[in-house]
Amino acid sequence: MSDHLVRRDWQNLNVLERNRLPARASFVPYGAAESALTYDQGSSDRFMLLNGEWAFHYAGRPEEAPASFSMPEFDDSGWDRLVVPSHWQLHGHGAPHYTDLYYPFPVCPPEVPADNPTGTYRRTFTLPEGWLSRNVFLQFQGVDSAFHVWVNGSYVGYSQGSRLPSEFVIAPFVREGENVLAVQVYQWSDGSYLEDQDMWWLSGIFRDVVLVAQPKTYLEDYTVVADLDADGRTGLLHVRVQVAKERTTTGNVVLEWRLMDGEQGTEAASGVCSVGSWSEEGDAAQVHFQAQLSDVRPWTAETPALYDLLLTLQTADGDTLEVVPTRVGFRRVEARGGRLLVNGKPIRLRGVNRHDHHPERGRAVTVETMEQDIILMKRHNINAVRTAHYPNDPRFYDLCDQYGLYVMDETDLETHGFELVGDADRLSNDPAWKEAYVERMCRMVERDKNHPSILFWSLGNESGFGCNHEAMAAWCRSTDPTRLIHYEGDREAKVCDVFSTMYSTVEKMIGFGQRENEEKPHVLCEYAHAMGNGPGGLLEYEEAFRTYPRLAGGFVWEWIDHGLSRKTADGRTYYAYGGDYGDEPNNGNFVIDGLVTPDRTPSPGLLEYKKIIEPVTVEAFDAGQGTVTIRNRYDFRDLSHLQLVWTVSADGASLTSGSAPLPDVPPGGTAPLTLPLHRPARLLPGAEYRLELRFVLASDTSWAPCGHEVAWAQLELPRWAAAGLSALPAAPAPHPLLAEERAGELVLRGADFALRFDLARGDICSWTGEGRPLLRRSPALTLWRPPIDNDMYVVADWRKACLHLARDDARSFAWERFDSGTVRCIRRIRTAPPVYDWGYESVWTYTVHGSGLVELRVQGTPYGKPPEMLPRIGLRMELPGDYDRVVWYGRGPGESYPDSKQAARFGRYDCSVDGLGFPYVYPQENGNRSDVRWAAFMSGSGSGLLAAGMPQFDFGAHWHTPEDIELAKHTTDLVKRDFITLHLDYRHNGLGSASCGQGQLPPYRLEPHEFTFEVRLMPINEQGASLDAAARRLRTF
Repeated sequence: MSDHLVRRDWQNLNVLERNRLPARASFVPYGAAESALTYDQGSSDRFMLLNGEWAFHYAGRPEEAPASFSMPEFDDSGWDRLVVPSHWQLHGHGAPHYTDLYYPFPVCPPEVPADNPTGTYRRTFTLPEGWLSRNVFLQFQGVDSAFHVWVNGSYVGYSQGSRLPSEFVIAPFVREGENVLAVQVYQWSDGSYLEDQDMWWLSGIFRDVVLVAQPKTYLEDYTVVADLDADGRTGLLHVRVQVAKERTTTGNVVLEWRLMDGEQGTEAASGVCSVGSWSEEGDAAQVHFQAQLSDVRPWTAETPALYDLLLTLQTADGDTLEVVPTRVGFRRVEARGGRLLVNGKPIRLRGVNRHDHHPERGRAVTVETMEQDIILMKRHNINAVRTAHYPNDPRFYDLCDQYGLYVMDETDLETHGFELVGDADRLSNDPAWKEAYVERMCRMVERDKNHPSILFWSLGNESGFGCNHEAMAAWCRSTDPTRLIHYEGDREAKVCDVFSTMYSTVEKMIGFGQRENEEKPHVLCEYAHAMGNGPGGLLEYEEAFRTYPRLAGGFVWEWIDHGLSRKTADGRTYYAYGGDYGDEPNNGNFVIDGLVTPDRTPSPGLLEYKKIIEPVTVEAFDAGQGTVTIRNRYDFRDLSHLQLVWTVSADGASLTSGSAPLPDVPPGGTAPLTLPLHRPARLLPGAEYRLELRFVLASDTSWAPCGHEVAWAQLELPRWAAAGLSALPAAPAPHPLLAEERAGELVLRGADFALRFDLARGDICSWTGEGRPLLRRSPALTLWRPPIDNDMYVVADWRKACLHLARDDARSFAWERFDSGTVRCIRRIRTAPPVYDWGYESVWTYTVHGSGLVELRVQGTPYGKPPEMLPRIGLRMELPGDYDRVVWYGRGPGESYPDSKQAARFGRYDCSVDGLGFPYVYPQENGNRSDVRWAAFMSGSGSGLLAAGMPQFDFGAHWHTPEDIELAKHTTDLVKRDFITLHLDYRHNGLGSASCGQGQLPPYRLEPHEFTFEVRLMPINEQGASLDAAARRLRTF
């Protein structure tokens, strides 16, 4: 048996590595300054990417891997081929397994199962010319979870720590011509006990594998501290460079450095340092230099000013050995006086937690995907990201530096599963695991230490708290005192610079904010769990952050749904979650909890978050004077980069508009804007008038084009609307209405319509307009919605109360002729479930006019002991499938709910029924539109049904019934019906984020109560402006 199989390093707590080099900063060396300044690693002749197709063998346990696989002569022609980087489970070898906190193996640390799936990789490479005379390093950016490596049959080393870098010297093993690299990867290791994050368990070489060549005397490592003086403009540059050489290497070298201002195209500072003080071993030298620069451009997430630092190692004769470029941002981060400060100014984190994820590639994300994420974040006003819960690919931090995002860099550490065995602190308080904890912190910090975007080092996530965290913090503070230390498990901030909690309610956050004597600020590291339809209640969190300076903001959980792309037997794509691969135990769709879908489509929740954290808000409005007072909520920049675009509209139709540059309003300041608002001479009767302000980019940026909307506001013009009401036309002359009882039905006939009621139940049997059916199923009172993920805990109570089984039971029906053109029908209904003695008694009044207008008033009264919170109160009916075009005036264009509607602006919208819903990975209630004044459901020709709220309603229309949605587990389970299910709701329950956190706040909780709901219904055959006019008449006469 091979030595590595005998040693079983992967479950030896005393072996974290063999021959792995100490961690160092991530960089690429170049041969010249010109190529170095491109930061294009592909243009470096010292860099070689080993990604691509590798030979691959999968075995159920290490002992079943082929013998002698590491030898160059081994024949791997019969092996599979696997692209690196990737996860083998996503290519037919084993299966993905999702858990939130369960360990998927017996808990007996440090032992792991003997049946330990093992992937063996092989590939060949040929070194570029000249490399054999240099030091050659082999770097792995990410391998899950542990691995051994060989070159040309010679053993190189071992490493573990899945999301951490591993580097080895391979110069002694490489040769001219073809070389063979062999790697054996183990799915489980003792490190797996430290990697119990809420995500898929996926294995393999999932980040880049590279070769780097450096001269015999080479730049081994460097540390850049680019600080700011108290004046906020004087830059203090401190650089420590470690130069290494082989002991047999002779000759003096010098280090030349240049700091370039890339934006200005000028040299800001430069110098030359002699490298001559080698360590006693004769193989390393420390070089220190510093510079003070006046009037630097500070780095912030809003103004990510970067400088280029070139470190050039030269011989005494001036020959260049290598050039290392790095971007530098001058900034200072502090926690002082209960505030989180950057460059001496308080900031607020408007952040998200981000996992690496791609629906086809898992955590093997490309740099293009990283950039896509960051651009989306910037476009949605997000300014901070927590790398939950492990270090990301090095290039992600380059992009955060470049685009401007504050980063909480979190080490690859979570032992959440120990909560289930009743000992959350078990490993964290066990000194035997100290080295494993500390070296994970060390490898992250040393790799990422030169990024200005990183404000925090985080000690991990959900791992209890103990002496090993204290050791991590002590090492970190001694190594890098310039950044803050974070860990939510340190509840008393014993070793951390900030207090941190997760999923604290708004009420608790207000309490934290009121602790004015606390020196340390408070960060909400996870909140607003974005699982499925939600999160609701974001506004109240933001208001708390704005009110209490000690609250430094937080990070919404989380950025992306972790769905994995799969296909049905007939080729339709859906996204898989826990259990879809037969993985047990699992946490189901708890991994589908992001602000963007797996393909990175923004969810309604992300649009809501963008609106709530927008950097420009309206503080006051004087419609008479046309004066708007705006506030700049940026932390550092004024508003001169934005332009105001304004529009006055009537029921969503634009009347007048204009634009103007914004004044240089300082951060936190306010300014009045005066707009030329002139009331039209002719006002539309019954219309609502609004002023809309849009704050857009005045020029292109790196993350969005000119005209991109950063913030917006809508302001009512009530005096205009009131003046319009005075011009209402007289009510139209009544049409005659015929009424007769026939065959158990009440038959009503008027102007081009016929309406029939069942005399026993009071249901509408049929309703036609111009001979076309308007309804397929009569309206019924409904209290149910297909449960959303945030209902997951209350839905058990609802089902226990049989709420989902509540049905209408007709108690009586009567009718009377009001006049020659009007009939009034009154039905009494009891809506109740089986088993229990609670329900709603309701009186339905249909007032039918000869013109076709039907006024419906539903008055409901609860009785007994209904559930304390209801999903909805409203009407459910069915429409013919022809009426698949919807036009409405109200909030839109996307869905909205009581506690998630800030992003939905009032307007006139037109779309298909297909376009109303949102495709949540796990089907659930979706597609509601709030505060709707009227809505028309029409065929392509314009015929259909018009509904007007008195004063408003919520509505939703679907090709699926609520029962269809509730039974579906994936979007592909939903089969389109030939009719439309329509809900016209009196009120909808809030969303909350109770899947993990805050439930519905009191203003948005739908509690049982007496209600009166009024809606007017009318057959129509209208389009365009005539439809709008018909809707206004319907609401106002």
